[in-house]
Amino acid sequence: MGALKKIIYNCKRATFLIEKKLIGRLTLREKMELHIHLFGCSVCRVFDKQSALINQMVQQLFKSTKDNGAHLDDTFKQDLQHRIEDELNKN
Repeated sequence: MGALKKIIYNCKRATFLIEKKLIGRLTLREKMELHIHLFGCSVCRVFDKQSALINQMVQQLFKSTKDNGAHLDDTFKQDLQHRIEDELNKN
């Protein structure tokens, strides 16, 4: 399979790059790969928009929580951490 086909048909790579874009910077090559993939994949375009929206909402939530002096209690944090780990271990 050619390099271009690998980019076009690789949604797993595209979702990784979408998430990476939200937390950091993409290399020029990664930006090009993602752009090419998104051009032809409507599912990943929706995922890209949804991920950006969710990321923005979470940032606003944490900002408003921080501004109000509210915080999550340790028991809730530990429970959430265990639930996340359980879900990750299912795969």
